[in-house]
Amino acid sequence: MHPYWHMRIAFYDTHPFEKDHFDQVNTPRSHDITYLETRLNTQTAKLAAGAEVVCCFANDKLDAAALSALWAEGVRLVALRSAGFNHVDLAAAARLGLPVVRVPAYSPYAVAEHAVALMLSLDRKIHRAYQRVREGNFSLTGLVGFDLHGKTVGIVGTGRIGSVLARILAGFGCRLLVHDRVPNPELAKAFGARFVELPELYSQSDIISLHVPLTPLTRHLLNPAAFDQMKKGVMVINTGRGALIDSAALIHALKTGRVGYAGLDVYEEEEAVFFEDHSNQVLQDDQLARLLTFPNVLITSHQGFLTEEALTNIAHTTLQNVSDFAAGKPLSNQVIAGGDKIARVEA
Repeated sequence: MHPYWHMRIAFYDTHPFEKDHFDQVNTPRSHDITYLETRLNTQTAKLAAGAEVVCCFANDKLDAAALSALWAEGVRLVALRSAGFNHVDLAAAARLGLPVVRVPAYSPYAVAEHAVALMLSLDRKIHRAYQRVREGNFSLTGLVGFDLHGKTVGIVGTGRIGSVLARILAGFGCRLLVHDRVPNPELAKAFGARFVELPELYSQSDIISLHVPLTPLTRHLLNPAAFDQMKKGVMVINTGRGALIDSAALIHALKTGRVGYAGLDVYEEEEAVFFEDHSNQVLQDDQLARLLTFPNVLITSHQGFLTEEALTNIAHTTLQNVSDFAAGKPLSNQVIAGGDKIARVEA
């Protein structure tokens, strides 16, 4: 790579599963990466001193104060190694003249397939059966599931992930109801999906899966009023963003039986818990602790993206974003506050 393109990158919130992929893509050393285990916030921004670029993960905090601190240290590009950007104050970044780029698509198959894994595990009670058998209990009592074939699945968001999920579930023989502010006619043509408004999707679906970005309009999309419109015993799947669901409302819906199953790969207060080992500590989040007590709730730690293919794609796109910036090329993956480029994103 041309020496002009060589950039110094402060890589925050590093995890072992991603470092090897970035090192492989960065061979030969096109950029000088410093891996940091700490998360980015106002206090840790000083660790980026000497770097032109910071590379951030989903739980780094890029508010106005942190962005200003980064600018003062000489940082001139924020490279998100994620699709979501709700943790970035885009207006503050724009005021500073600090471009923000992201990875809009890494592997829609990874997340869509994880959503299906949650559905099947909850339906056939795989997580409970696994624990039983390990304890020598081979009873089938309480493990009755249902056929996915013929069930109505509501998919909220038909971007890359939602579209892949529709294709997978069509193969199971599911009836598909979908909702998106930008209808995708190909889904209707190829898989018989019917675009409907949310009230109809809520009331008719046996399973509801969320695949929209977190914005002020989608925050707590599933709230008390939404749950009240749903079928009794509905299955709710969230592999998008945690705050799409009002956790307190979900707990109430589980207690009353309105929600019969919940599969969550994300949680609205996950920043303080996910991606770390807390097995020797008392869990301080009362709502998360309550959710973990339900036998019909399955929670994974934001691992929907965690496949070899997705991690490789994330590394390629992230480093290409940095190279384009260094070379003065247009930033095709730049996130613009209020811009059309983010109308539909991979959640």
